[in-house]
Amino acid sequence: MSEELFAAFLKLDGRACLVVGAGRIAETKIESLARCGARVRVVAPQATEAVRAMAGASKIVWEQRPYEPSDLTGVFLVVAATSSRELHERIFAQARRQGILCNAVDEPERCDFYYPAVVRRGPLQIAVSTSGRAPLLAQAIRKELEKQYGPEYGPWTEELGRARSEMLASGVAPEERLARLQELCTRRPAGGTPSGDDAAAPGKIWFIGAGPGDPGLLTRKAWQLLQSADVVLHDALVSPEILHEVGPYVRLIDAGKRCGKHSATQQQIHEELIAHSHAGSKVVRLQGGDPLVFGRAGEEMAALRDAGIEFEVVPGVTSASAAAAAAQISLTDRKRASNLVFLSAHRCQGDFAADWASLARPDSTLAIYMPGGNYDRIARELLDVGLPPATPCVIVSQASTPRQLILRLDLCSLAETPEPPAPALLLVGEVTRAEAIEAAAAWGEGGESLEKEPVR
Repeated sequence: MSEELFAAFLKLDGRACLVVGAGRIAETKIESLARCGARVRVVAPQATEAVRAMAGASKIVWEQRPYEPSDLTGVFLVVAATSSRELHERIFAQARRQGILCNAVDEPERCDFYYPAVVRRGPLQIAVSTSGRAPLLAQAIRKELEKQYGPEYGPWTEELGRARSEMLASGVAPEERLARLQELCTRRPAGGTPSGDDAAAPGKIWFIGAGPGDPGLLTRKAWQLLQSADVVLHDALVSPEILHEVGPYVRLIDAGKRCGKHSATQQQIHEELIAHSHAGSKVVRLQGGDPLVFGRAGEEMAALRDAGIEFEVVPGVTSASAAAAAAQISLTDRKRASNLVFLSAHRCQGDFAADWASLARPDSTLAIYMPGGNYDRIARELLDVGLPPATPCVIVSQASTPRQLILRLDLCSLAETPEPPAPALLLVGEVTRAEAIEAAAAWGEGGESLEKEPVR
């Protein structure tokens, strides 16, 4: 016997539906049937105030008496919502004999159909069912969907319906009609359906932090925007797992800047953002980690201010936090590190200079972003200002993704370290010492590995 359910939405307007029982549980069943225009008859010796009020307002008919077999005559479907399993079994068996759909509340084995958890946005309805197995899970999913699909989807669905009807009435060819409707459906409502002059107004831009690469570390707001955007301009190092979270109708544009390779200039990125905004698009600028930490958000926000474009920043998990979490390191420690310094090994002109003498202190943790091929230079600079050769450090490559690599070593061996895949982050300081960390990580192509002895 197949347990696969056939998902369908029934038209109940004018159909006779019976509910046996009028307690708290029955209330929602009765109300949902009445909302759909069904002719609802309730049979029960007692009823809640809500059921009495619906009957008093002539929304339903309540017959104050016990159930009788003749109550099923002429009924399209029946809901059994009492405390008696024996009564439910009799109703279900009789309904089966008479070809009537039956739902016995909280008894999946006596149900021909289930009540799903429903998100209602006007004509748009999203139903969630667990085949009667886990109704609380269905309710939890419904709550998440209600946040994702707000009230604005109701009027937007109405607008799409009117557009479709107008095209059908005007005789637009099926292929052209399909193309137009697909284009309309790629636009998502932002606080309401744009129309008239509003549709031509400049769009808004959201700067979103993609985090280190694990989609589970995206903020809820970031995920919702990736689903509903018209255009997403993303950096080259945003993980494929994050890009997979982008909605199916969203246009993806690679705006990555790669060292030593042909790529978009910063000015071209500014122009692209402004052009899509003036086209009325909902634009997401997707950057790895947190866009406000060693990203180019500052330059891009300045360009948007000059152009009069509205924008908003949705921060993400910064790479230093992700790298430390991956390596199970606390970036600060009351005994070992009271200072935490973020610095970048990459500048727009390619020069890398830092006041190492003031930064490289025994009680500091250095989080060095974008070390690239500068490991030998970083090691020399730190050794020259007096850090001991045995100072521990950790390189974390592609943190939080399935390709994550962790290398634990010291300054003496850092200069000889081959460059791991980007994005990578270097942590230097006593908090990385191996006495509380499992030693050795390996990486390589074709099974080749590189191992370092743990720092003692």
